[in-house]
Amino acid sequence: MNKNTKYVLIFTLLFVGTYLTFSIFFQENYISKSEVNIESDYTIDQVIKELNASGDLKNEWAFILLSKIKKYENNIKSGSFYLEGEYRLNDLINIIRIGNRKVINLQIPENIRLIEDMIVLLEDSVGYERGELKNYLDTSNFLQNNNLTIETLPAFFIPNTYQIYEGVSVESFLYKMKKEYQIFWNTNRLSLCDSLGITQTEVSIIASIVEEEQDKRLDERSKIAGLYLNRLNSPDIFPFLQADPTVKFANKNFGIKQVLNKHLKIDNLYNTYKYKGLPPGPICIPSIQAIDAVLNYEKHDYYFMCAGSNGDGYHKFTSTNKEHNKNKKKFKEFEGFK
Repeated sequence: MNKNTKYVLIFTLLFVGTYLTFSIFFQENYISKSEVNIESDYTIDQVIKELNASGDLKNEWAFILLSKIKKYENNIKSGSFYLEGEYRLNDLINIIRIGNRKVINLQIPENIRLIEDMIVLLEDSVGYERGELKNYLDTSNFLQNNNLTIETLPAFFIPNTYQIYEGVSVESFLYKMKKEYQIFWNTNRLSLCDSLGITQTEVSIIASIVEEEQDKRLDERSKIAGLYLNRLNSPDIFPFLQADPTVKFANKNFGIKQVLNKHLKIDNLYNTYKYKGLPPGPICIPSIQAIDAVLNYEKHDYYFMCAGSNGDGYHKFTSTNKEHNKNKKKFKEFEGFK
């Protein structure tokens, strides 16, 4: 081997080695499962130990090398970080080198009806640019990987107040929400869901209908849930769910006081007078109380209900259409409807 050939070989090896080393910095080399807590007096070895305790840090040598290059090794700051998901080493160090971050109290309210309103609320509350969350949902595999659609997404968000770090990435935010979703659907709720023979998402869809049917007398919700479950389980008697709140949603008119034939004519998958089974997704973000009302539904033989005619906010439940028509007549007279 001549001298020039040796130089070429050495240069090639150095180039390949450098390329492979730096390419590792930009690969997803860290998978986190929970919150990471770092103290200001930590050494780089203690940081690595903490990262591994909360996830799986691959290529530790590359992390140490990049920490030297980015001057993080001698400038470790304290902080608690939600790092749920997969991270490139370069992004990981950029996040943890910031140190303590401002915490946002994110309130996800119940009863948000339109998906687009829900997404805008989340973007504004967390601090994203308009369209940033929507774009991520449209272009990533998040919905598919979590067995969701844009229509069933409201079932994914459990109404509550959550602590979110300012500047959190969309990916990390959604992983945080997934963790909260899994905490909510504990062993007891999953067991009750299984006993119903339906999915968690379907429970939320029914709960959203129950929520819209009864927003005053919460103690009646389990009875309403039982009625809709009776209809779903008796397609020979009730081939269509015939839930008035879904018709209002289909018409995008939530001020309808009396559902009329003109409202029932709309050709929309949320119109449960025209399409069988449950609608494509929840018609609002259901409250925890409504979800639990479905899981703990009241067992009875009612298939029909009508708002009461005495103004107390409760409904009249019946097992036959004949009795139901009598109750409807009384209600119309009470309200002055034609």
